[in-house]
Amino acid sequence: MAVLQPARLSVNINKVATLRNSRGGNVPDVLQAAVRAQEFGAQGITVHPRPDERHIRYADARALRSVVHTEYNIEGYPSRDFVELVLECRPEQVTLVPDGPDVLTSNAGWDTLTQANLLREVVEEFRSAGIRTSLFVECDAARIEGAKSVGADRIELYTEAFARGYDAALSLRRQGDALGFERLRAASVAPYAESAAFAKSLGLGVNAGHDLNADNLAFFAASLPELDEVSIGHALIADALYLGLENSIQRYRYQLEQGASRHRA
Repeated sequence: MAVLQPARLSVNINKVATLRNSRGGNVPDVLQAAVRAQEFGAQGITVHPRPDERHIRYADARALRSVVHTEYNIEGYPSRDFVELVLECRPEQVTLVPDGPDVLTSNAGWDTLTQANLLREVVEEFRSAGIRTSLFVECDAARIEGAKSVGADRIELYTEAFARGYDAALSLRRQGDALGFERLRAASVAPYAESAAFAKSLGLGVNAGHDLNADNLAFFAASLPELDEVSIGHALIADALYLGLENSIQRYRYQLEQGASRHRA
């Protein structure tokens, strides 16, 4: 029987670029952050360049290719400029999100049914270049099936609803309602566990991201044995302000290991 391996941790370094851009110049250095993150245990580096380049710039995405030796994941909306950037950089994975240029952060998954023609064409272009494709989706069986039908290799589950439910559960625990905590926590992750199992039954890989943090990650990973990878940026980089980048990455790796170990038990 195969031993369940922990989900891989890809560190999103957008916020490093946000800090750099707020002052100008090259401090902090995005490339150095990627190098150090990998030295400290990151199993991948994620960036999400946007058309206004308010954090990661297209030039950053190109330069990072030479220093990312783990797994390079580029996220974005499949405009022609973005598609050409990905084909130039040849990351191991591209994650397609339905965000328009005015969106502050990813806030919805793809409607893979109404957008099937667009997605099928782009996915095929990346597949021909040997690039694994993941589609950002919500917990909806029809849309997950739609991701399979357009040729995606993986889905990335949009986890904001889980994170909010988990925070609400923690509030109940602080109020002394242990039973309410357990029930709400279980309810918050149930749609994701069902969606992950369904995706795997279709032959899709399962990634996850958005608002995952050191408090909720172990429980989430323990609830989804099908989980292949998480992409975490804001919470991890924020934790690094207090704990340091190495400690933060190791802390998140430990949470993923704890999640996997509960399955082994």
